Amino acid sequence: MALKSYRPTSPGRRSMTGYTFDEITRSTPEKSLVVSKKNNSGRNNRGIITVRHQGGGSKTRIRLVDFKRDKLNIPGKVATIEYDPNRTARIALVHYADGEKRYILSPVGLSVGDTIMAGDQAEIRPGNALPLKLIPTGTMIHNVELTKGRGGKLVRSAGNAAQLLAKEGDYIHIRLPSGEMRLIRAECMATIGTLGNEEHSSISLGKAGRSRYMGIRPSVRGSAMTPRDHPHGGGEGRTPVGMPGPKTPWGKPALGYRTRDKKYSDRLIIRRRGKK
Repeated sequence: MALKSYRPTSPGRRSMTGYTFDEITRSTPEKSLVVSKKNNSGRNNRGIITVRHQGGGSKTRIRLVDFKRDKLNIPGKVATIEYDPNRTARIALVHYADGEKRYILSPVGLSVGDTIMAGDQAEIRPGNALPLKLIPTGTMIHNVELTKGRGGKLVRSAGNAAQLLAKEGDYIHIRLPSGEMRLIRAECMATIGTLGNEEHSSISLGKAGRSRYMGIRPSVRGSAMTPRDHPHGGGEGRTPVGMPGPKTPWGKPALGYRTRDKKYSDRLIIRRRGKK
């Protein structure tokens, strides 16, 4: 995939970059695999904003992507590579031999006409899904399950891949894109290959309006607010935080304060992300 730049007809256009969509082969989704999406603008069932900076944006519809890859040992043919407005990676429409159609995440090297399969009989090549115990050491994988049968939860965004490092009894050592190393049960499924659209991280939005198209509302600095609206607010002119560490609008520590609960799966983490 290549990026395109725009003629600087305005200040917003000057630094803007976008997709060329060279890899896209179809512009409209498969109707049977699309459902409507309600825009809640970050509000809960009581109408209270629980997630800030959300709202507006272009209307999108949800593509039903097969993260479970439970269509076992039935070959399928890639019919199209499509854009999905709800994720950074591209998706591929697969026509299976029994007539069913499903969307899967599209890895690098997968093209229209290729045959893919999921299950014990699948080969080691991009787009095929196998249990971790059958994947060779050193292979790059994505869409990795944490619990058997629950579907892929890890490594699903554009350009990402995890690496299978070692096998030890019932567990597999995996290195995630963040650098975290963890153990995952050997019977969990994963898909071979690195996800496509690798240059997504190089996109420059160029102007604030493009964030609004994506449903992202403006974020106001706490230091620009009043004391009643934010702990950082108030004062004459620009002032520092003036307290031990930055805080959220509700007084909780920000920037580095760990909020993760102790989970059962913590014992399976060998090395945390960011640590060497």
